[in-house]
Amino acid sequence: MFTHQPVLLEEVLDALSLDKHRDGVFVDATFGRGGHSAAILQRLSTQGKLIALDRDPAAITAGRKRFEQESRLCLVHRAFAHLQAALSDAGMTERKVSGVLFDLGVSSPQLDDAERGFSFMRDGPLDMRMDNSSGISAAEWVAKISERDLQTIISEYGEERFARRIANAIVAYRREHPITSTTQLAELIDHAVPTREPGKHPATRTFQAIRIVVNAELEQIQQAMNQVIEVLAPGARLCVISFHSLEDQLVKHFMQMHSQDDRMYAGLPEIPADKRAKLKRIGRAIHPTDAEVRRNPRARSAILRVAEKVAA
Repeated sequence: MFTHQPVLLEEVLDALSLDKHRDGVFVDATFGRGGHSAAILQRLSTQGKLIALDRDPAAITAGRKRFEQESRLCLVHRAFAHLQAALSDAGMTERKVSGVLFDLGVSSPQLDDAERGFSFMRDGPLDMRMDNSSGISAAEWVAKISERDLQTIISEYGEERFARRIANAIVAYRREHPITSTTQLAELIDHAVPTREPGKHPATRTFQAIRIVVNAELEQIQQAMNQVIEVLAPGARLCVISFHSLEDQLVKHFMQMHSQDDRMYAGLPEIPADKRAKLKRIGRAIHPTDAEVRRNPRARSAILRVAEKVAA
């Protein structure tokens, strides 16, 4: 039984124009537990193909078990920052794809597994790595970061107004005790924050900030966006679901920048092909309906943006 609910599912399926490209090759760059992938496969013909990426080894293992009989699916254990390399791994060295989906942020299974250390609601090791087979854990990062840098990261990546208080409390505490568990850190933040946002745990923003930096999430998005135009066929769609303003601003800026001709050539009669707009934005940002948020509260902050590759 798979209880994970993919966010904005029908909106994504419509935006990808799957009915027009049933024989095409699509990319789910954030496989998770395969909610979006399963629905995409249902819309594809027997000639269609889906390449799905995930940096989390547990996601790939679960996906191979769930879809072991699905010959149209190719699962690749790679971060989406290595999009072009992942497509090469899947045999896509020349052919362009018909659509790419990014569902950014942490998946529900990662949040729900206390051992992964993403959630302050469950006691577990302070890890937070999306790929727990490499890199340093959140506990290791928290133990080494300077108070000044910690304050800056909590402020900028967590958009936390009490960043100074929280950073000071963490550094003071770690002088006497190592911070190794999620509840240990959450309680520390709880005591450091003087006021409460309605309906939000005081540790929410700090956990977000630490997770972003441990996984280099914003850098990963930038690297992926720099590659995605090259892999899309003319008329192919790019769909990106974001969950906080830092992600969304990167995506919004990318789509805006590439949906305009190079400003250096403004007003000139001839514009070189490589300086013309490469994308056109499709509609406005899409938010979940009230009904979806009631069914799945984790969808409440989701934003879907869509763009289409224009002919060269």
